[in-house]
Amino acid sequence: MNKKTILLTGGGSAGHVTPNIALLPALRKEGYTIHYIGTADGIEKNLIAEQKDVIYHEIQAGKFRRYFSLKNLSDPFRVNRGVTQAKKIIKEIKPDVVFSKGGFVSVPVVMAAKKKCPVICHESDYTPGLANKIASRYADTVCVTFEDTLKYTGKKHAVHTGTPIRSELFEGKREKGLEFTGFSGSKPIILVMGGSLGAQALNDGIRAALPTLGKKYDVIHLCGKGKLDESIDSPAYRQYEYISAELPDLMAATDLVVSRSGANAVFEFLALAKPALFIPLPLEASRGDQILNADYVCKKGYAMQMEQKDVTPETLEAKINELYEHRTEFIEKMRKDPSANGTAKIIELINAAAKNGKPSKKAEK
Repeated sequence: MNKKTILLTGGGSAGHVTPNIALLPALRKEGYTIHYIGTADGIEKNLIAEQKDVIYHEIQAGKFRRYFSLKNLSDPFRVNRGVTQAKKIIKEIKPDVVFSKGGFVSVPVVMAAKKKCPVICHESDYTPGLANKIASRYADTVCVTFEDTLKYTGKKHAVHTGTPIRSELFEGKREKGLEFTGFSGSKPIILVMGGSLGAQALNDGIRAALPTLGKKYDVIHLCGKGKLDESIDSPAYRQYEYISAELPDLMAATDLVVSRSGANAVFEFLALAKPALFIPLPLEASRGDQILNADYVCKKGYAMQMEQKDVTPETLEAKINELYEHRTEFIEKMRKDPSANGTAKIIELINAAAKNGKPSKKAEK
């Protein structure tokens, strides 16, 4: 049997890399040789470096901006250079299929792969970002995390798959999480996450509410690099800049989550059936995707949300108490969602494309 080769791409933020990493165990099991294209200085290089059997290739990439910048004059040349570099890599490794997770590094790759092999793109957010809007023009199949996103793709072969979830998240042990934090488990545990860089508004809000919140709950706070507050001395509070290997155990020990609402986080909590209070990045600081992500799961009855501008110690505590009171209802609804983990569906599409040279009609239904 000939060994299959897959080329993965995506980067610029952890959200464009972790779903690719989530696919790796299944791809290994299927017998793929795995290559990855990213930039020399992007977060994707550091994250993929931890995967010893993934062959990493570097290209240049330029950012497409909707606003004026002098870099808009030079970045198209970087994109063209990236396409040339990607074509050379593709000619050398001869992938059976390309899977793109998005971010601007993915655009030259899918452009270079067009007509060379099947291209599958995946969109995490409720509405496609600019990079994926461009990349999808060159794709044979566009996978979407949210069912509602199908109407925004304009692609005949758009498929609702959900998003891949890291398998290790399901392997956490509550006892290990309690041991790591030193909590007894006698109180409900809240996990606060503000994304890979942390979220200052969430950090300030949870810390301001801690004097009263800590009487009822224990709090695990992933606050972001350089955002520890050493002045806090509370037996109900544990803070960490970033957690990697221990995260599954902390998730297993967690009863409630307070978080931003990036698509990957939203669906990881859904897959693990963890009731969440989402505080989306506000519109003035984003393109509004986190607001739409939170709206989607809240309308389905899986979570609650509040606007960042409304966060005070009192309102935050009230929302958390309401979430805890109704946690059983949220958990029951989440456990019935068939699209909570998109790994199997996406692997099916990848296998069909690698085998047939095009997406499987059966897999798209």
